[in-house]
Amino acid sequence: MGAVWTARLLCLFLLLLNTRQSAALPHNTDSDQCADGSDACHIDAICQNTPTSYKCTCKTGFKGDGKHCEDVDECDLEYNGGCVHECNNIPGNYRCTCLDGFHLAHDGHNCLDVDECVFNNGGCQHVCVNTMGSYECRCKEGFFLSDNQHTCIHRSVEGLSCMNKEHGCAHICKETPKGGVACECRPGFELAKNQRGCILTCNHGNGGCHHICEDTEQGPICRCHVRYTLHTDGRTCVVREVSLPTCAVKNGGCDSTCKDTSTGVRCSCPVGFTLQPNGKSCKDIDECELHNGGCDHYCRNTIGSFECNCRKGFKLLTDERLCQDIDECFFERTCDHTCVNSPGSFQCVCNKGYTLYGHAHCGDINECSLNNGGCEHTCENTMGSFECRCHAGYKLHWNKKDCIGKMSLSDSECWISVSDDVGLAGNQWKLEAGDTFEFLYLALSVCAVSVRTLTLTLKSIKSLISIYSDKRATENVQFRFVSLHCASSSRQQRSRHGRKAGEEEGSSITAQFELDVNLEEVTAEGCDRACVRRHSEKRLRKTIRTLRKSINREQFHLHFAGSEYELAKKLVRPADPPDHCGTGQNKHLRGTVFKCSVGTYYDGEQGRCFPCPPGTYQDEEGQVSCDVCPGPKGRGIPRTAGARIISECGGQCGPGQFSHDGFVPCLPCRHGTYQPEVGRTSCFPCGGSLTTKYHGSVSFQDCETKVQCSPGHYYNTSTHRCIRCPIGAYQMEFGQNYCIACPGNTTTDFDGTTNIMQCKKRHCGGELGEFNGYIESPNYPGNYPANIECTWTITPPPKRRILIVVPEIYLPIEDECGDYLVMRKSSLPNSVTTYETCQTYERPIAFTSRSKKLWIQFRSNEGNSGKGFQVLYVTYDEDYQELIEDIVRDGRLYASENHQEILKDKKLLKALFDVLAHPQNFFNYTAQESREMFPKSFIRFLRSKVLRFLRP
Repeated sequence: MGAVWTARLLCLFLLLLNTRQSAALPHNTDSDQCADGSDACHIDAICQNTPTSYKCTCKTGFKGDGKHCEDVDECDLEYNGGCVHECNNIPGNYRCTCLDGFHLAHDGHNCLDVDECVFNNGGCQHVCVNTMGSYECRCKEGFFLSDNQHTCIHRSVEGLSCMNKEHGCAHICKETPKGGVACECRPGFELAKNQRGCILTCNHGNGGCHHICEDTEQGPICRCHVRYTLHTDGRTCVVREVSLPTCAVKNGGCDSTCKDTSTGVRCSCPVGFTLQPNGKSCKDIDECELHNGGCDHYCRNTIGSFECNCRKGFKLLTDERLCQDIDECFFERTCDHTCVNSPGSFQCVCNKGYTLYGHAHCGDINECSLNNGGCEHTCENTMGSFECRCHAGYKLHWNKKDCIGKMSLSDSECWISVSDDVGLAGNQWKLEAGDTFEFLYLALSVCAVSVRTLTLTLKSIKSLISIYSDKRATENVQFRFVSLHCASSSRQQRSRHGRKAGEEEGSSITAQFELDVNLEEVTAEGCDRACVRRHSEKRLRKTIRTLRKSINREQFHLHFAGSEYELAKKLVRPADPPDHCGTGQNKHLRGTVFKCSVGTYYDGEQGRCFPCPPGTYQDEEGQVSCDVCPGPKGRGIPRTAGARIISECGGQCGPGQFSHDGFVPCLPCRHGTYQPEVGRTSCFPCGGSLTTKYHGSVSFQDCETKVQCSPGHYYNTSTHRCIRCPIGAYQMEFGQNYCIACPGNTTTDFDGTTNIMQCKKRHCGGELGEFNGYIESPNYPGNYPANIECTWTITPPPKRRILIVVPEIYLPIEDECGDYLVMRKSSLPNSVTTYETCQTYERPIAFTSRSKKLWIQFRSNEGNSGKGFQVLYVTYDEDYQELIEDIVRDGRLYASENHQEILKDKKLLKALFDVLAHPQNFFNYTAQESREMFPKSFIRFLRSKVLRFLRP
């Protein structure tokens, strides 16, 4: 910057030097020296060419001989230049300015009072009273004005305390260490001798004087400019009477601008007004009537102007006309999991196994509370999922819900299973020697015609096999893979070419197999059960030996889920380039990396996604293979490609049906049972001897209960009564036999809850930092819970003060202040209070703390609830105290809706707080960024405040 100014001064010096040299040269009498610039007139003079030479005359506002001109200080002439307040001399002219609380009149000399109460009630919470040169806020009956002189506090405490509305201080009350009170006055006032009252001085609103103010011991005395006379009110100045009517008398009768002419006065109106037929009055122009004022969304007419506003979810651009969508997903803490932005709004989406509550939070779903998770035996909830468990002696079916008996072949017990063409009224049974069983035998080939009861007494396993050996066909023994577990010192990523392992980490693969012996292979003439068992075990041992040798030679290959896997001890993988797509991802033509969707898999050789082949499915994104669909082989079950979940594999029993393995052919659920899911091996009983309206019922709601339960209740099959859902659970449907547990660590306020939005988190939210932070009501932005109490304490570092911003707060006033938020110096009820409310305010407010630290409490009762609040704060250097208070106490900060939106915009507040907490960060924002972030009116507002603060 210094080099630039040096260069400019050098150019100016050369220009002056050339001018002087030209003036010293002899002149051609025929030339026009004024035109060719060869004259020696001063820069503030006018050059007039003459026949033989030229003439220099100083311009208006300057004096001298023309070759040397100096400015005339009009402020020293004609009674302060005719200015009633301040006169500012400028080169060749002067300008009148007015004190704070006044604006310049049309004549450019007089000053008129500004009615601050017109703009947003002056920022007063209750009543605004305009005064000459200033204004003051007053409170309704039962309230008294707080120290910020804008908000009102409803409090009545007995004893000598600042919280007692009869504390006696005219302005500000401070508590002394000894328990008394000390009074202080606002800037521009002096404390009276009684140490309670405050005496107005000329430093506040010009002492209430229209023109000139003089301080005395009794208070200000007003005088007027020489061209005016003092009104009987002792404050206002009026123009002296003249013989002819002019604009000097009552402004010529004009509402606005008056101009004297030879025929009388002529009135005109400022921009935004139109002159009425009487030639005197001015009427506001409603700019919104024509093309919506050029506004993108809403147009709001104001006196003499208009203002563009945007719909909720949009913000006004710096042109103050167009609206732009607010990307709420850009802000921190908008959603717990995934945020999806949309024009004017957004939506929070939770991960699989979680559900949304409180509009933005995600909580684990307790699937076990929904009809036991559909599990046949026991259900265990996990974070984001759940698991069905089976009792001892059972194993989990492929559908992960049903439990089936284990295929064990001991000498004392066995499991009876049936072939595809035979159906039993049940699943499988465990038989031990000496047990007697009765069960229904149904041959599907002849359907219900061949239903009969069989009685079986088991004496030995051999006798059981010999009874039915003639009905079984021979089938090859198969090794059924059960599970694969890969363990190492760190989690590895699976790929088609093997596993990546570090040099110092061990890896192991544990393969568990279960020997499934098909007893249909047993024949009376050939191989009996013991023979089949021995052959099967021999094949398994051979397979294990081959597996061990392959591992030792590092030649182990595994076919799993339709893909080949190779074990490699050390596989060096080069670093991914910046635009490299990870495993299971594909690259779009535009360069965007995305995952393969569900129902597809990524083919590394061809580098793109393919639908899962028929007989396979994939329920996760970004996978390199598809899982094999469950089901018996050789039954000809139709399969579809691109299956996204197991239920899309095809061939499974639908809701209201069951079979011994969950696949077709299926039987409908019998009377008194139901099944809401696919691929199940049994149906749930209604319980309590209840029956259903028809076969194939799909829900408990089909059970013929004695009474239909309303939402918030469940049907108890033991007592046959409707029971209210307990606290922490809800039910939104009619006629159900269970209640759903609230997600995560949420609970309900009362029993009998009907929807998940009544599940609320009771944790008091917020982050308290030394320089900035926030507090929020529990469950925000959802409704806060009942009977909650939260306390926070903000303790700033030394020599720093606290600025609070309340963008909006929702507390139902119907509870008669049962829910309230209070900010005090300490927990003592009579300590100095900074802020207190029990109402809803959608308009933002900013204020400084009245104490060095803040104790904040929020309490709610059992009545109505609301959205609550998120209050932000920043600590700033106490040297800026005067500036910050001047800004937040000015009603113009809240007069414009666009200014209010700034205090609600998280991005803009973050930038403002960043600079307030650390002023050096101001240089991180360019001037262009500042202009693009804030409206012009807001920048002008701040600039005037800062310049006044920095004025020496």
